[in-house]
Amino acid sequence: MPVEWDWWTVDFGDAHAGAAGVLVGGSEPAPVYFDVGSGPDVPSTTHWSAYDGRARRPRAEALRAVCACGWRGAAEYPLDWETIGDQPLYEADVDLSGPLADWSAHLSVVRDKAVPLPEPLAALLAAMAGHLTATAEDAPLAALRAAGVLERLAARAGRTAARALCDGDTSAEAVATALGTTRSKAQFLLLTARDR
Repeated sequence: MPVEWDWWTVDFGDAHAGAAGVLVGGSEPAPVYFDVGSGPDVPSTTHWSAYDGRARRPRAEALRAVCACGWRGAAEYPLDWETIGDQPLYEADVDLSGPLADWSAHLSVVRDKAVPLPEPLAALLAAMAGHLTATAEDAPLAALRAAGVLERLAARAGRTAARALCDGDTSAEAVATALGTTRSKAQFLLLTARDR
């Protein structure tokens, strides 16, 4: 079951997607399932807003920041059910600024450990993002074509760089830290580079 992430960055993509995680009884509860009648597929979610105690679902006691990499924030943010009342959590004015700030601090640590991009390349990427966004609004087909070209260029450069890392016998842990990704993704990158 995919997790519904609330926050995401271009820098780290899915490897460090973040969300407000739920605590019930001091631990993270199981996913919430929705009864939609008969059928083989039963929809479920771990999104914080589903844990409101309705329809026999668990009621969240507190929220904390969570990250796709497995990191969990230490700070807990209790939910004030007297203020929330009987309304569903998705309708309540729940303050997510604490978990968001904790996840952002976690990303700062990841970013500080990651290999920095050379300044000319970082500036070029930022300019390219701006041009692509503007083109997507003005000329969507041209933007799609440009995105395809960039994907192919990036894939080729990525394969070349990954092969160079394999030749240098760089560990998956070192690659994961430098890229700000998970060890399993770094290991996959290195294995596929060796096979090409």
